[in-house]
Amino acid sequence: MPGSDDTPTRLTDRKHAAILDAAVAEFRAAGFEATTMDRIAAAAGVSKRTVYNHFPSKDALFLRILEEMFARGVGGPDLAYRADRPLRAQLFELVDQKLRLLDDPHFVDLARVAIAAGLHSPELARQMLERLGDREEGITTWVRAAAADGRLKIDDPLFASHQLQSLVKGFAFWPQMSMGQPALDAAQQRQVAEGAVDMFLARYG
Repeated sequence: MPGSDDTPTRLTDRKHAAILDAAVAEFRAAGFEATTMDRIAAAAGVSKRTVYNHFPSKDALFLRILEEMFARGVGGPDLAYRADRPLRAQLFELVDQKLRLLDDPHFVDLARVAIAAGLHSPELARQMLERLGDREEGITTWVRAAAADGRLKIDDPLFASHQLQSLVKGFAFWPQMSMGQPALDAAQQRQVAEGAVDMFLARYG
C-alpha cells in the first residue's frame, strides 16, 4: 500500500533491531555461553533462519553488540577538542562522560558478559580486540587533537589516553567488575574525575 511503513526495507530494519534488542537482553540475563540463537529468535519473535540471515553466528551477533556498546563511549561532536576552551574544563567533561558510561547498568552487564566470554574463548577475545581496535574513543581523539595543537606535550596520544582512562577505571570499573564493589556515588565520581584530570595535566600540560 502506498505510504505504508511495511516496506521490505523497513520490515528488515525492524527485525534487525528486534534481534539486537533480544540478543542484548538474553546475553545480559544468561551470559554468553548459555545464550543460543534459538533463544534469541524466540525473544525477538522471528525464526532462527531470520536471525542467521542477519548474523552468521552468535559470535558475530555478540561482536556487533559490543561495537554498538563501544560507540556509546565515543564522545559526540559537542565533546570534540576546542582550541578556544580551557583544557581542564574540556577534559573534565570527557572524563565525566566516561564515568556516566561506566555507571550505566546496561553497559556494566554487557561488559561483564564480554569479559567472561573473552576468558572462555581466547579466539573470541582476539576478534573483539580486532573489531573494537578499529574505533578510537573520544578521549583518545581529544588527546590527539590537543597534542597536535601544541597544548599538550605528548609523543604517544594513545598511550597517554590509556593512562588517563586507567586512572578512572581503577576506581570506577575494575573494582566493580572483579570484586563486586558498589558503584561510586556522585561525590566519589567527581573526586576521581578531578584527580585524574589534574594528574594528567600535571604530566602532559
